[in-house]
Formats: sequence, structure tokens, C-alpha cells
Amino acid sequence: MNKAVFIDKDGTLIPDIPYNVDPALITLQADAADGLRQIQDKGYLIIIISNQSGVARGYFKEEALAGVKTKISSLLLDEQIVLNGFYYCPHYPEGIVKEYSIVCNCRKPEAGLFFKAANDLNIDLSSSWMIGDILNDMEAGKKAGSRTVLINNGNETEWHINPDRIPEYMLKTIDEAALLILRT
Repeated sequence: MNKAVFIDKDGTLIPDIPYNVDPALITLQADAADGLRQIQDKGYLIIIISNQSGVARGYFKEEALAGVKTKISSLLLDEQIVLNGFYYCPHYPEGIVKEYSIVCNCRKPEAGLFFKAANDLNIDLSSSWMIGDILNDMEAGKKAGSRTVLINNGNETEWHINPDRIPEYMLKTIDEAALLILRT
């Protein structure tokens, strides 16, 4: 089975520009590529897990996410990193687009996207990690049975704590998280 590093997109892998689907505005965090390359070289798959409620809110069409995926894949390839998966949840219960305005099992903090990726890519979730910038990312990773690293960059504003939301580690950058993963 494969092992993976699941990574949140907005605010973790790329700077957070709310509801952005313009590829021209997408850049990688400055402190991400070296670490991701190192963990990929050690056999980890790199997989994005992202909530994209802008679809349900009517801010953009789901099809716009194809350009986002293409741009991120290109930026990573420029750094010799392959994006192995891009999983997103377009749902939001209070959205205005009826078919997306539902309660689902794929919107973080639920773990449905992890289970889908694990099934698609033969991933051992217990040998995998979640890197994210908010506690919902940590909760989803733990529900999936993965280890967790919170990138404590100030993006978490709702410190609602329960055992599932407490990260195993808190670090400042993806590069730091990668070094930790390689040591454990």
C-alpha cells in the first residue's frame, strides 16, 4: 500500500485568496517545495484535500477548479514534485446552488475525501499524514486515521478544541512539517 501526505490547499500549500479560481493569482507558499520534494522522494504521494464551498455559494462553477488543479500541478512540476491527487468538496449546507447545498461526508472536518483517495490510490491511511492550517483539517485527518500537523500561520480563528481537533504537531511551515515526517 502507498503512504501519502494530504495537504490543505488554501492557506497551507498556496496563499489564501478567498474563493480564488484565477490561475494567474495562484502561487506556492515560499516554504513548501523543498519539503514536499523530500517527502515525495521518500515514497509519499502528495494529495490535496480541500473544501471548495464557493461552488455551493454560487461564487464559481465547479468546472473552474480544473484550472486551479492544472496551475498547482504545473507549479509543483516546476519544483520536480508530482501532484498525485486533487480532491475537493464543493458542498456547503447553507449554499445557494441547490445540488451542492447539502450535508455530506466529504466536507472537512469529515473524512470522506481521505477515504475516497485511499480507495482510488491504494493508500494506507495509518501511514499517512495531514498537513493543514486550521483545526478542521486536523479533525478530518484524525477521523481518517492519519497523523496531523497544523501549520500555525494565524489562519485558525476558531479554536474550538476537542480531542479530534488537537494536532499532533504544530509547526510554522510545510518544509518544517516535511522534516518532522521524515524523522518519524
